[in-house]
Order: sequence, then C-alpha cells, then structure tokens
Amino acid sequence: MTLRTLVSVLAFALPLAAPLTSQAQEADMPPTIIGHIEGGKVYVSPTGTFKIEIPVLPELGGRITDTDYVVTFQDDYTTHCSIACFGMDATLRWEEDTRGRKDFLTYFFADAVMGDFQNRFPGATIESARYRPSLQGGGMFAFTLLPGGTMFANRVMLAADEKPPVAKRGNLLFVKNQHVFVISIELAEKVLDRSTWNKTPEEENEILTKRLVDIVQKMVFTPPAEKAK
Repeated sequence: MTLRTLVSVLAFALPLAAPLTSQAQEADMPPTIIGHIEGGKVYVSPTGTFKIEIPVLPELGGRITDTDYVVTFQDDYTTHCSIACFGMDATLRWEEDTRGRKDFLTYFFADAVMGDFQNRFPGATIESARYRPSLQGGGMFAFTLLPGGTMFANRVMLAADEKPPVAKRGNLLFVKNQHVFVISIELAEKVLDRSTWNKTPEEENEILTKRLVDIVQKMVFTPPAEKAK
C-alpha cells in the first residue's frame, strides 16, 4: 500500500461514525470500532501506538470511527478531529534523515496529505504554515482552505445560487516513535456561523493551533517494543 493510498482516508475524514456508548452498554453491544475504549473515556488505537482521552461527549452526539491508520471524532456541534498514524518504513526514515525534521514534514504534507485534499476538493490551497521546533521534537502546522470540504454539510443551509462554503482545517504533523502523526481539525464555526464570523486568518490560526495542541496533550504514546536479542 502506497503512502498516498494510506493518507487518502484523511481527506475523506471518515464522515460516518459510530455513536459513543456508555461503559455499561459496551458489554452488551458488538464492537463498532477497530481500536477499543478503556473505561468509557479513552480511545486506544488498533496498533496500541497511542491512546487519547476521547475529545467528544455522547451527550453531544459524540461518535467515533476508525481504520487501522486513522480515527475520527465528531459531534453534533463543532468538533471534527482526525488523527492519522503511519509507521515509517525504510524510505520514509531515509527521507527524514536526508531532509531533516522540518523539511521532511513539509514534504510529507505537500506530497501526501495536500495532494489528496486537492484531489478530493478541487481548488484546495494551503493558506499558511508554521514550524514549532519545541512541539514533539518538531511540529508542522498547516492551515488549509477546502472549497466544499466541510464535514458539517448536513447543517449548512444554502440559497439556490449559493456555492458551498470554503472549509478551513488546521493540520499538525510530527514524528513520534518512528511514526508520522497527522492531526486534522475543521474550524466548524467558519461555515456554521459564516454570516457573523469575523475572525481574521491569523485569529483563526490561533484558535486551530490551540485546539490541535489540546489534542496532543490528551494523547499518550507507546514506545515500540524492543526486539529480543
């Protein structure tokens, strides 16, 4: 499976999600996700590479869907967050060693993630990007504009001659334990409150940056098991 194929699920962003259930209900219902939930509050990835305090609530329509590589959390209000995690093969490790962390993350986003956004949402662009060396050993923030790319389309009312709104996503990439993580969050208010939304791009970026960092702070990463000697 190619890198582009792996990351392609991020652009589709897994819009269909399984509803969260209470801990008591879990025992009586068949599993609806590939990973699993601990104590009703923590999602554990299928590979055990990371776990995260679930950022949505069942009372607000919170739901989860996942594959081997991507988990998406969404609720009925303003939360849509995807976390992708890809193991680095020899080629990706070589790319990082050769390019350095900052250029590697730029390359990964442009070649894999952004390329797929553009295929899925014609006219998609990178509005801006920034690199934070202190975040997880080097984190790349990329803010994208996706025409018709909102994951809240069922709540957007359009006039007969009105084009679908341009969605904005904040994306954060970093490397941890020989895995590339890509976290993507939509700024839902930009499309749901578009008649009154008046934040500048810089203010929007700050909102998305805070939300992305909040997600990282909820995550716990599991180092790979040491090979037996």
